[in-house]
Order: sequence, then structure tokens, then C-alpha cells
Amino acid sequence: MRQIVLDTETTGLNPRTGDRIIEIGCVEIFNRKLTGNNFHRYINPERDSDEAALAVHGLTTEFLSDKPRFHEIVEELREYVRGAEIIIHNAPFDLGFLNHEFARLGLPEFIEHCTGVIDTLVHAKELHPGKRNSLDALCDRYGISNAHRKLHGALLDSELLADVYLAMTRGQNTLSMEVEVEAAIGGDLLEAVPLGEIIVLKANAEEEALHESVLGGLDKAAKGSCVWRNYSQQG
Repeated sequence: MRQIVLDTETTGLNPRTGDRIIEIGCVEIFNRKLTGNNFHRYINPERDSDEAALAVHGLTTEFLSDKPRFHEIVEELREYVRGAEIIIHNAPFDLGFLNHEFARLGLPEFIEHCTGVIDTLVHAKELHPGKRNSLDALCDRYGISNAHRKLHGALLDSELLADVYLAMTRGQNTLSMEVEVEAAIGGDLLEAVPLGEIIVLKANAEEEALHESVLGGLDKAAKGSCVWRNYSQQG
């Protein structure tokens, strides 16, 4: 399965009041592996960024002045995401800006170029209700280093989110992996390991005495017979 982790940086918070995309970063995942086939473009928005937004991404009007306009990179973007599943943190924000840019050019909505969208913020809230689920918080939770993230950047944030997504969804493969292992154990794998070669080591007298001493301590603490007595008797 081909998936694209996507993030944008913008001049402000609302495309309806004229805010524009200034950076797009995409990271490709194929069959849960990072491929290195990434997409990254800075874009001249033909306007200044709000002071609050500038403090977040640090992309000045001067820096962006010689970068391509959105209409100059849109075909590259459409081709890159075509047929892929898109992964975004807080998807309504980025999709709102992408759809606005596409509408300005008379193009169908962004989602129509893809097979679907996964919102990792929604997924994180389901997994960790009542906890902080920002990208930084998820990096901390899953042990992903973001020490180099001084400012927000679309490509850097996409790279971090790709690692977070793979960590957050790792357990989804567990069932299929267990089924494959069980199938193997039921077939060729058992035949490949002769039962005669399995070595069983029994406890010696000293180890049995130590075990009984531990059980005695548990009996005393429980003021009766501890639960392990049942297993000991069965053995």
C-alpha cells in the first residue's frame, strides 16, 4: 500500500480571509517502509505571513519571494499523491488550505486525487483519550526524537509524523502475524523441530526447597493458601 504523510505551512489560519500555503512536505511510505521518495516545495504566497504564523515557521516574505507560485507546482503535487492514501495530523486544517488552492485553479478537491485520508489526530485521541495529542506530545509518547525541531517545517513535521504513525499503528499487524505463525506451527515448522531434541530441565532438591519457602511466605501474607499452590499441585 502506498501512503503519503503530508503537512503544510501557511501564512495564517484561514484560507477564506486570504491566507495561503507557503510550504508543502510529503513523505512516502510503501508497505509500512519509508522509501525516501519525498516531495518538498516552498511556495511564494504573494502576501506576507501573519506575525503569529511567522513565529511558528520562520519563513519570511523575502525568503519566499523567488519561490514558485502554487499554480507552478500543483501538477507535480497532483501526480505525486495520485492514488495514494494521505496521512495528515489535524486533516481539516491542511485539506481546507489545499482545497482552497485547488479551487482557485478550477481543480477538483484535493481528496479526489487520492484514495482516502487518515487523520492521525483523530486516531491519537481514540488511543489516548484525555491526553495531549499534539505532534510533539506524540513524539514524546512514542520515543521519537524531535530535539532538532526548533521551528515548524512541513517536511520535518511529515518525517516526524511518519515515524509517529508507524509506531502508533504497529499493533495493527499483530493479529495477521500471529495467524501466520500459528499456521506455520501447524505445518512445516513443527516437522522441522523433532520433539526428541527438546530438553526439559527439572528443578533439583535445593531449587524445590527454595520454591517451597517462597510459597510459604506467600501463604503467610495471604493468610491462607496462595493461588500458586493450585499450579504447584497440578504440576
